[in-house]
Amino acid sequence: MAGTVHKTVVIADDTPFVRDRFKAAIEHAGHRAHTVRSAAELLARVRADLPNIDLVVLDLRLPHAGGVELVRSIRKLDGGRLPILVFSGTIAGASEVRSLANLGIAGYVNEYSASQQILPSLAPHLFPDSFNRRHSPRVALGIPVAYRFGNTIAAAVTLNLGRGGLAIRTMNPLGALTRARVRFRLPNSKRDVDADACIAWSDRRVGMGMQFERINAADQAAVEEFVDAQYLQHAN
Repeated sequence: MAGTVHKTVVIADDTPFVRDRFKAAIEHAGHRAHTVRSAAELLARVRADLPNIDLVVLDLRLPHAGGVELVRSIRKLDGGRLPILVFSGTIAGASEVRSLANLGIAGYVNEYSASQQILPSLAPHLFPDSFNRRHSPRVALGIPVAYRFGNTIAAAVTLNLGRGGLAIRTMNPLGALTRARVRFRLPNSKRDVDADACIAWSDRRVGMGMQFERINAADQAAVEEFVDAQYLQHAN
């Protein structure tokens, strides 16, 4: 990840607590952050500064013009160019998840993530060339994980989990393309998930991403069910 490259992020949320925390984390890492509080402000910013924006982090429930229609309005301005992350707590239901997928949403982020997790959750979208990972929404999740490479077994904590892999927080990541065996247990599960994985990205300031290469059908189904449930839970 090219840490010397300065990126520009637009944070659209009408809650000062969320705006300020994300802005502080982004600026602390040396990047630029612009905050907006309404749909009108967001669209004006995109219209005026489109070539310079690298990422939009969006509250779907912005005043006056929220929801999927707001994302559709952005797409009319950007032609599908901008990566857009949606604050997961603002999803209204399953139909919105499907509509957002059709509009090319890059993923979801927890608006109440711990401050130290904010940049790692944004980094794959700010530096996509350095984070060559399977494209699917990620769930911010901190659970114990063990991984074996060669004759070494290491333990760490996950940053997030997707249908096709997971990210691990570690200051000693394995090199990209390294093969490893990973084991973890999903929340509220009584059995471990085992998978052969390949290191898809690696950065000493963040950790590493593992892409599943071989996983049995039952474990894959359990992972997919857990990840999907995080975005569909509001539909019931």
